[in-house]
Amino acid sequence: MAFFSKPKYSTVVVKNKKDIPENLYTSCPLSGEIVYNKELEKNLMVVPKSGYHFPLKAHKRIESIVDEDTFQEYDSEMTSVDVLNFEGYKDKLVKDQKKTGLYEAVVSGIGKIDEITTSLAVMDFRFQGASMGSVVGEKITRSIERAVEMKCPLVIVAASGGARMQEGILSLMQMAKTSAALAKLNEAGLPYISILTNPTYGGVSASFASLGDIILAEPRALIGFAGKRVIKEGTKEELPEKFQTAEFLLEHGLLDQIVPRSQIRGRLITLFHALYLGKESVNGRNN
Repeated sequence: MAFFSKPKYSTVVVKNKKDIPENLYTSCPLSGEIVYNKELEKNLMVVPKSGYHFPLKAHKRIESIVDEDTFQEYDSEMTSVDVLNFEGYKDKLVKDQKKTGLYEAVVSGIGKIDEITTSLAVMDFRFQGASMGSVVGEKITRSIERAVEMKCPLVIVAASGGARMQEGILSLMQMAKTSAALAKLNEAGLPYISILTNPTYGGVSASFASLGDIILAEPRALIGFAGKRVIKEGTKEELPEKFQTAEFLLEHGLLDQIVPRSQIRGRLITLFHALYLGKESVNGRNN
């Protein structure tokens, strides 16, 4: 008889997502892989094997981009007003504020990326599907204006289901307001890098999200104006399999690069040195 024997391991087979304990494991929609939540969080909510990108909280994303302890948040307590007395809107705002710890669907402020002062605005899909209302548009606009005032680069991370219908025309006006502010940033010769995440739709995709000097996207992000189903029903035509994915848009020239989340900070540093620091060096020589 052997003194030592190989230990036996038990295998857990998950047949249904309901069998997965809450707040402990997550199932990858792409591969079905079961991932320990703490490991998923350490990996910036990206499944290690499949590379599937889950939504990332705004503050966590900012931490992954900026130099440690350099981010200063602005306009954090701005909240939307139910000007149209839209039924249930106030309750939904309060509910999302409690759920997310945010007052609105975008976090904005100033931070440093490789010691380069940067104006940032990062949208959070957990709050009203990151829909763009008057406060979201105002915070985005102020972020652009801060970049102009401080003569620094601008980074906006977009994620949105579109315009916020509970605010009607006030929501749609934010498309023009943010675009006008970006025109002034462009006149000042300052770089704007737009990062599109899953999903980015509607008025956001049709305004500031698509106006970057460089437009990056995360892998497999869905990006468009109207949804695929709406377009299919309207055109009565079959759409390509990867229609509205980041990969499809890159192939058709609507994106500059697809960058995995773990590489975003490094890519921003590279682009800043090319678009911003390089320009400063040239201007310094000319002066």
